[in-house]
Amino acid sequence: MGGVTSSMAAKFAFFPPNPPSYKLITDKATGLLVLDPFPHRENLQSEILRLPTRRGTEIVAVYVRFPMATSTLLYSHGNAADIGQMYELFIELSILLRVNLMGYDYSGYGQSSGKPSEQNTYADIEAAYKCLKENYGTKQEDIILYGQSVGSGPTLDLAARLPKLRAVVLHSPILSGLRVMYPVKRTYWFDIYKNIDKIPLVKCPVLVIHGTADEVVDCSHGKQLWQLCQEKYEPLWVKGGNHCDLELYPDYIKHLKKFVSSVEKSPSHRNGSRGSTDRFEQSRRSTDFFEAPRKSTDRREKPRKSIDRPEKVKIHDYKLHNVDKLEKLGTPFDQMERSRRSVEYHEKSRRSIDQQLEKARKSVDWLDRIRAG
Repeated sequence: MGGVTSSMAAKFAFFPPNPPSYKLITDKATGLLVLDPFPHRENLQSEILRLPTRRGTEIVAVYVRFPMATSTLLYSHGNAADIGQMYELFIELSILLRVNLMGYDYSGYGQSSGKPSEQNTYADIEAAYKCLKENYGTKQEDIILYGQSVGSGPTLDLAARLPKLRAVVLHSPILSGLRVMYPVKRTYWFDIYKNIDKIPLVKCPVLVIHGTADEVVDCSHGKQLWQLCQEKYEPLWVKGGNHCDLELYPDYIKHLKKFVSSVEKSPSHRNGSRGSTDRFEQSRRSTDFFEAPRKSTDRREKPRKSIDRPEKVKIHDYKLHNVDKLEKLGTPFDQMERSRRSVEYHEKSRRSIDQQLEKARKSVDWLDRIRAG
């Protein structure tokens, strides 16, 4: 029964664009891989890569370099997008935040091989992280993990195993796959993306961004994850924001820039300014804001060991300059609305979900009766 239920949850979680929004071609002049129809920009330092994963698939990634950047953003996108649709946003975020940025397609998305699954996404983000370390010399303490909606799953899975990360951003995150469909009170072994159990293990600062009018993943998911963080940063609850339009609100980029600027300061300076709501909040000892990590009832999946060795923290002094004028960019923010058909915004699939949801509900009720007996 668990395999069936888990497969059902996976079907709800993954909606790769079909056909993919891009093709991979080799530029005859340079011999480099490029995304078609996105021509290589002469004034932009970017690379398209193919990365092998430990599960035997090969994923496509894009790396955008910003001159003199001291942070690197590793972006895990939503469930109904690929890096072709995200490409212009990646460039804009790199410029506006003054960071290097790597985005990647999950197995089975875009031109990545294989099929999408929870375990494959964990291997996919590990491959991207490994590439940052080995190909670009990026240190763990310089990396900010960014997960949007379903991308919060691989993001938190990796963050829970990397103790020296600079920071984590959760954009419209989910508590778990099953909790999106049904308000269960405990973690079942057949659930996927058990973020609620992993977020207390993350040791770095965490920013949560969620729309108050999200019709796909209720804002309560983001709020509960924020309450469970060890090291909270002032969250952004976008008033009236839905699931796929938060980038269009001015507060989104403003708050994100402030967060990046804050985490790029030295640890000693950062710790000394926690009294301000514009800096990190101390983890509250009240039971209203802290819960001990839940023990998952899934006994089949053993915790993965940390994939990185401890490193000495490098202290950076960094000033974030004002680059708000989007006219300097090749593409304005209004084009994001067309390219951002991301994570679980699948109204057309809701008809079939009703039937499958009833099956999941009966499965959960059955387990509850067993536990009660």
